[in-house]
Amino acid sequence: MDGYGLKSSLPSNKSFRVKRVLGKKQKQNRPMPQWFRMKPETTKGYNAKRRNWRHTKLGI
Repeated sequence: MDGYGLKSSLPSNKSFRVKRVLGKKQKQNRPMPQWFRMKPETTKGYNAKRRNWRHTKLGI
């Protein structure tokens, strides 16, 4: 397995479907905006689904 959690031996040879999934996961993996955190009705102050590339693999 390579650094992306992919099962192929060459990480540069990605299909479009895999590349699209990786792009979506990259956009999701960001902290909650500061302005949203400061709203009074917001109960959660962090992104619980945050992922680190070393700790959690996607398993695509």
